[in-house]
Amino acid sequence: MGLRSQEILKRPRWSKVRSLFKSMGYSDLDLERPIIGIANSWSSLVSGHYNLKQVAEYVKQGILQAGGTPVEFGVIGACDGIASGHEGGKYILPSRELIAGSVETMVQAHRLDGVVMLGSCDKIIPGMLMAAARVDLPAIIVNGGPAEGGCGFDGRSSDITSISEALGMMQSEKIDETAFHFLEDNVMPSCGSCSFLGTANSMACAAEALGICLPGTSTIPATRSERLRASQKAGHTIVNMVKNNITSRMLINRKSIDNAVRVNAAIGGSTNIALHIPAIACEAEIPVDMAHFGELCSTTPYIAKMNPAGDLNMSDFHKAGGVPAVMKAILPLLHKDSLTVTGKSVEENLSAFSLIDSKMIRSMDAPWNGIGGLAVLKGNLAPDTAVTKPAAIHPDMYRFKGGAKCFDSEEEANQAILNGAIQAGDILVIRYEGPKGGPGMREMAYAMKLLYGKGLALKTAVVTDGRFSGTNNGCFVGHVSPEAAQGGPIALIKDGDIIDIDIRNGRLDIDVGKQELAERFRVWKKPKPKIRTGFLGVYAKLVSSASEGAVLKT
Repeated sequence: MGLRSQEILKRPRWSKVRSLFKSMGYSDLDLERPIIGIANSWSSLVSGHYNLKQVAEYVKQGILQAGGTPVEFGVIGACDGIASGHEGGKYILPSRELIAGSVETMVQAHRLDGVVMLGSCDKIIPGMLMAAARVDLPAIIVNGGPAEGGCGFDGRSSDITSISEALGMMQSEKIDETAFHFLEDNVMPSCGSCSFLGTANSMACAAEALGICLPGTSTIPATRSERLRASQKAGHTIVNMVKNNITSRMLINRKSIDNAVRVNAAIGGSTNIALHIPAIACEAEIPVDMAHFGELCSTTPYIAKMNPAGDLNMSDFHKAGGVPAVMKAILPLLHKDSLTVTGKSVEENLSAFSLIDSKMIRSMDAPWNGIGGLAVLKGNLAPDTAVTKPAAIHPDMYRFKGGAKCFDSEEEANQAILNGAIQAGDILVIRYEGPKGGPGMREMAYAMKLLYGKGLALKTAVVTDGRFSGTNNGCFVGHVSPEAAQGGPIALIKDGDIIDIDIRNGRLDIDVGKQELAERFRVWKKPKPKIRTGFLGVYAKLVSSASEGAVLKT
């Protein structure tokens, strides 16, 4: 077995490097073994990553037991929940590029033989997967696991976003201040990625479907001992991958990308996967267009229903069999021969799992709806595409027409909702929040939660060139491309224009003729960048459209 790390560890040419390792206590024996990086996004700032210090210790055990030498380094990881609803939200999607770049840099600069990537939250797993696809070395994802659901609220188990819903309820005098404060203390009873099927858990499931996470492990709750045993096993696995030269691009390929999209469509995953899956594919040099993405979604039955589409949480999904149960149920649609970190195919891995009798996961013949969990729309309002999530939308709202109320920022829209300026039948247009216009493509999660709290979730809709949290429900369409800052039709809408959302037919249109839109474009003036300095200034210059995964292009 030829180890890449030996390129910089052989005597006498590289004795200087050996001295640097020995200054930290590594021995000659340590330096003869595969050097396995542990890219750890642990912090005491992010709930989803709070347990990763302990998880890392079990990964190290596994690496040592299998004959490798673990070396740990830190990676940033920002929390969407903390950043959402204010200026900090502009940094969340762009942080994906920093994460990918930092993992790539550490792995390549130190000639590591393999890498275990520890993360849980929204942009961290995607960034790590992008790095894995770039470096094409043995790599495995270990997520920290979802949190347990909170106290009962509004007929279901609460989660962190229940606070935003409750704020609208308190303002509408549906609950009092005492009940509101009780929620603050009880919606998040444990650390972990948010308990619902948001982007964090959607991408953990995607990693498992890609074959770059151990089967059956992506949904293990953060506080379970099973999470630690799985982490130790991941340590064993990465050393075996190095010995057998199983690299990331052997796992991340056309077949596994298709599998990941289908699994997320089957579970009604976050719309953010429409940004992350194409970005990961781009790093692996696999062309993925939104037409193909949409076709996969429309031909995959929505069979696993959970919060925000239903009452059950990720811990319930794990009990019901998790990703393996879903993959077994839709196996005829999957690429069964796709390779995984175990060295076995998808089909071989699934043979070790039994189907569990569950009301949560249905068969392909009896899905929760007839149009799939995710959907791609096109029309004169979204010439390139837009994305929505039928799994979280009431069937009565699959077709929704209403008059536009336009806002040029998230803050303006949220204030209008709080001020009672939004009425039943309105379609909120929140624009200049795309990748370039934001910059950073913030989530419009807070607006949807406020509408829910005001009792307008089933009476209004939101259309935006920004994006949404995986927890959102109601009628919403995001990722409208081209975005407003690029002169897309969304920039040309006026208050009162009729917007037609037709999810069953994959359409997003505005009732304005071509000639009128052309005249509006003629007088439209491209706005000055909101931020021109620092990382976001660079990001705004280089980022591509949401329809291309919002990747950086030079």
